[in-house]
Amino acid sequence: MPELPQQLAHLEHLGDATPFAAKMQALIPKCNLLENFSYSEVQALAQFMHAYRAETGVEIIREGDGGDFMLMLIEGRVEVHKRDRWNTPQLLATVEAGRTLGEMSMIDGAARFATCVAAEPTLIAVLDRESLARIIVEQPLLGAKILMELVLMLSQRLRSTSERLLGMLDEQQAAGAMPHLL
Repeated sequence: MPELPQQLAHLEHLGDATPFAAKMQALIPKCNLLENFSYSEVQALAQFMHAYRAETGVEIIREGDGGDFMLMLIEGRVEVHKRDRWNTPQLLATVEAGRTLGEMSMIDGAARFATCVAAEPTLIAVLDRESLARIIVEQPLLGAKILMELVLMLSQRLRSTSERLLGMLDEQQAAGAMPHLL
């Protein structure tokens, strides 16, 4: 049994996520990670995950912390905050059940990009890097499917971010070019 992530010690640990497999299954239409999974695959994945409950206002992930796990929001809402250059937290997004958070840190072990806080009572399922490695060894087809879905999700996010960045650069260039047109 893998050691539970120390960063989640302040949350209520509910054991492995198997009892929540049906709720996870119900999220398939909203969950990019699970969109191509069968019920039996969701059940198998749940056996490798741990469930936690966080009350309103509780920090789940802290920007700058290390981390080797990702989480799937099963119930509730989570606010994602990023500190600006003045070190003031800015709300980036509010995410609902079905979303996953923390995939990048699970994969590369780098510091957390943002802080995630429960906006209401929240139920999460956590997959850590060690459990993902166990899935790959013990159930290679499921492991390959998880990795493929993670790669697709991260690729889509990178494309979306790149498009937004290009849009902002275009706006900046247009604004900078305007005085020359006058």
